[in-house]
Amino acid sequence: MEMEEEYKYMRRCIQLAQNGRCNAAPNPMVGAVIVCDGQIIGEGYHVRCGEAHAEVNAIRSVKTPSLLKRSTIYVSLEPCSHYGKTPPCADLIIEKQIPRIVIGCLDPFSEVAGRGIQKLKDAEREVIVGVLEEECKQLIQRFVTFHTLHRPYITLKWAESTDGYLDIHREGGCPVVLSSPLTSMLVHKKRAEHSAIMVGTRTALLDNPGLTVRHWYGRSPARVVIDRYSALPPGLQLFDGSVPTLVFTEKPHEAVHNVEYIPIDYSQDTLQQMLHALYEHGLQSLLVEGGSMLLQSFIDAGLWDEAFVEVAPVLLHSGVKAPQINDKMPFDVSQAFGRDFRHYKPKNKTDSI
Repeated sequence: MEMEEEYKYMRRCIQLAQNGRCNAAPNPMVGAVIVCDGQIIGEGYHVRCGEAHAEVNAIRSVKTPSLLKRSTIYVSLEPCSHYGKTPPCADLIIEKQIPRIVIGCLDPFSEVAGRGIQKLKDAEREVIVGVLEEECKQLIQRFVTFHTLHRPYITLKWAESTDGYLDIHREGGCPVVLSSPLTSMLVHKKRAEHSAIMVGTRTALLDNPGLTVRHWYGRSPARVVIDRYSALPPGLQLFDGSVPTLVFTEKPHEAVHNVEYIPIDYSQDTLQQMLHALYEHGLQSLLVEGGSMLLQSFIDAGLWDEAFVEVAPVLLHSGVKAPQINDKMPFDVSQAFGRDFRHYKPKNKTDSI
């Protein structure tokens, strides 16, 4: 088969996999396509953790199961070979007598790593590995980061004026609104795609944010806030109990409905302690929304995987400076709803896996 054909079907796997971005975690996003005689006869993706894997959904979608015996299944990640919450996908592929399997990338973890492929080869199936491998690895980067670095995959997000400010200097009142109603919708989309969302003490106090998903569909992420001295007033939206909330503080605190206080040692590296606690809570991805000092602390510590910066066509002339990323750091620029967005993505420590 022409390699361009292989790429075409793997691209479709990647496209399908991304539909699981809001619900697949803590499992990786995976897509699968079944092709017979140059036609797609089945498709699937991993919709939700604990439910059927991509290969199972693709096989179930085939209207004429007899065609499976002369089909190719394309899957973005190596089929599993072990019993977890669902049976092994490699066994199902063998059972359905699918003769040819094209895989985007290997599962990087020892429980699976190469075993699914070996099982398929032992059953005398033709197995091809590494089609659009880098693109397929990108799909599972949150999963890999969480399991190898033992911390969430960290995304930084903020909006700044054209002259590089987040807000005016203030001790109260409303913040300068730099996002438009439409770009706010994109912010809420990002929230829905993450397991947790974090703000610092000052942002919580001055802005009283809800940090929920209101202008998009999906589940609101767990809320995370720093409150070293337990000084934030209990009437803030963060403490309304509507969404699980984690508060990093200095001393133990009386429990509140759906709010967990986590004491950390502020004389030690606070970011590492907080990220370890989020890892222990199984939160695979973290969106850091502000303020400037908190964002800068992640940047200075090199603890981030992506950053999205909305540039508003507004001049503030003075105020709270936006976080600074190394000027030599490359970034992509895209446009949406009349705004420029800068996307930074430094080389991740897991890229070589």
